[in-house]
Amino acid sequence: MIPEAERPFAELPAGLVEELLEQSGTLSHRVGEELRALRAARQERRQALRESGLLQREGDLPAVPVPTTCGVDGAYAVERLIATDLVAAVAVAVEGLTPPSETRHWPEPRHRAYMQTERHEEETGALARAVMIGMELELAVQAPHDVVFLDGSLTTPLIYFNQAMNRAREAPDLRLTEFLVKHMEGYLLAYRDVLKAQRTDRAWIGVPKYSVRREIGRQLGWPERLDDRALLTGLLEPGEFTAPRPLEPPRQPWHLQLELLPDRIRPGAEKLRDEILSLLNEIQVAYYRPRAWLPAVRLEMSRSIAGNMARLASVIQALRAQCSAPGMLEPYPLYLADRMVKHLSRAIPALRQVMSQQLAETWAGDVDDIFLNLHGYRTEGGR
Repeated sequence: MIPEAERPFAELPAGLVEELLEQSGTLSHRVGEELRALRAARQERRQALRESGLLQREGDLPAVPVPTTCGVDGAYAVERLIATDLVAAVAVAVEGLTPPSETRHWPEPRHRAYMQTERHEEETGALARAVMIGMELELAVQAPHDVVFLDGSLTTPLIYFNQAMNRAREAPDLRLTEFLVKHMEGYLLAYRDVLKAQRTDRAWIGVPKYSVRREIGRQLGWPERLDDRALLTGLLEPGEFTAPRPLEPPRQPWHLQLELLPDRIRPGAEKLRDEILSLLNEIQVAYYRPRAWLPAVRLEMSRSIAGNMARLASVIQALRAQCSAPGMLEPYPLYLADRMVKHLSRAIPALRQVMSQQLAETWAGDVDDIFLNLHGYRTEGGR
């Protein structure tokens, strides 16, 4: 039997498939025109990069020992059952390829997990996502490695925390709300440490897969239809990077409301929040193309890292060492962490079946009630 993944049009009407194929021809022509325009302007834009002082090479940096690395990623899933919701959030850390002389040991566990049942509630996903992000940050600050890669932008945790705290006010009786409120101060402390990066032997780097930001393009007057990563993928040669520059400011000021926290912890949490808001305005951004087969990689880091040539060299060296396989379009530890957490949504239905069987063994009533009420009709999730 042919796997479903190899029959992408199997369930679509034939007429719809024909129309989509016809439109794809027009789209491919349009994309081709855009790529030709990018190629024609390449030398002019590279020259603009040089004249602005943004174009740098690995050889411009001081020599540093090969750093140790790890990558942190997370996922959450909500299985909507007939009688309840099954919620899970996980964060995992994966160590990178280690230098030959490395002897340090990071004891298990290198993960965090939350699993709970909840009543039906629309806000569950936003709360689970915030718990996921918080656990990622706690793992990141505990990692005993020189460079820690985080999947996503360094601004993402604040956005998710704020969304969750707003939603928590609408669902104060959820177990997730109680858990998030209880751990929020710890999450903010970890977030502050990541943004501050005060220790010279630690660097936390945000590596977003997708970004629409245009810090460099806006400075140099490049076309607005393309973001910096798209343009710099075609402009940077392997081994080149852009000098760090400030993060594009938000359209609205950063914000995080913490009114839901208990009085005994709110002052400390608000102090951390204010420090975080200040540190977010100091985030620096660079793009680096480590290999010919890789697109430009967006790197977000604290100003203390970007302003220190030795620490910046360690980050570049780490990225180059962890991007050595053509099949991986991101650092090795992030690639493995991503593969692991993607399986959470597939594991949830299996966990639901285990719960059903365990409950059925001790159920005194009609066993049909169990399988009917624990029937899943939709799985939601994200990373």
